[in-house]
Amino acid sequence: MKRPLIIGLFCLSLLIPLAAQAAIETYDFQTPAQEALYKDLIAELRCLVCQNQNIADSNAELAQDLRRKTHELIMAGKSREEITTYMVQRYGDFVLYQPPLKPQTALLWVGPFLILGLGLFVLIRVIRQRSREATGANINQAQREQAERLLQGDRHD
Repeated sequence: MKRPLIIGLFCLSLLIPLAAQAAIETYDFQTPAQEALYKDLIAELRCLVCQNQNIADSNAELAQDLRRKTHELIMAGKSREEITTYMVQRYGDFVLYQPPLKPQTALLWVGPFLILGLGLFVLIRVIRQRSREATGANINQAQREQAERLLQGDRHD
């Protein structure tokens, strides 16, 4: 009974050094406004290594560097626009989760609506075509008379 407990505690004690290895970045700010700006910016900037994470959530080295640089720029008195401009000049529009509307990015903004419109157009065409087919078969008078004779023949049998 004691043996499994001792083995379990020993295994748990092996995990303690792993927790010590986790680095938590802490930055000091002069005002709460600077800290709020920092949190907003690191949530808006994309990690270029992970691509589907912002730099706040990423553990990549580049994300750490971007967080450090963001902190430095805030402490240097730079505004949100200046910091964003710096990051875009250095890493391109991809660093922003919401790229600006420019000729190069217009398809990113308009594309989903075009695809939705095309899908609705196709859906309406298919529905109309099926409703036309269901309302009346395209048969000539001779075919109609033949069908009526067949139906009358089934009734007399």
